Amino acid sequence: MPPSTDRLILAEMTLNDLPALQAMMQDPEVMTAYEGPYSDSEVLAWLTRQIDRYHDDGFGLWKVILRESGALIGQCGITWQDIDGHRVLEIGYLFNRAHWHQGYATEAARACRTWAFTELGASEVFSQIRDTNIASMNVAIRMGMTIRSRFVKHFRGIDMPHFAFAIDRATWEMLTDPLFIVRLREKDDSGTTNVDDIDWDAL
Repeated sequence: MPPSTDRLILAEMTLNDLPALQAMMQDPEVMTAYEGPYSDSEVLAWLTRQIDRYHDDGFGLWKVILRESGALIGQCGITWQDIDGHRVLEIGYLFNRAHWHQGYATEAARACRTWAFTELGASEVFSQIRDTNIASMNVAIRMGMTIRSRFVKHFRGIDMPHFAFAIDRATWEMLTDPLFIVRLREKDDSGTTNVDDIDWDAL
């Protein structure tokens, strides 16, 4: 079962979600990192690929539903990807422009990060991000990820430089250890750490 949060429900997509996906993936601003909007056939192929992943892998990109309204506001999930010559688990996310800047991408991505470690037993989780996509990089950083490498993907006839962000299990366990948070607060008492500068929700 996909993860969920206080504000969001993640669930498998179906063919009934095609119109909502088309509205999202045919928005030029949403699809800037993909070199422009997808055609109807490209969106259908994308959706079909996710449905195949649910069957083959048990996971994929899930739809993100806003609890308070029931609206489909984005996609977030885990897929197998080839990054810099290695087959890795990757967290991907894409959201409707009307729901940007409200913390939904970070919230969903963190839930997927935890799910990958707890349900899949992952040793490391990645996000591949185009080097011009600052907003997506910020989400990766809020997941506790750091840059591991830079590589080039050839997509839609274009060479696209990307960064490979990742977080390993040991780092995730440290960041979610209550004693680690206590130690940070103790350091703050000594003046070496400013609690106000820590994103506690990310830990």
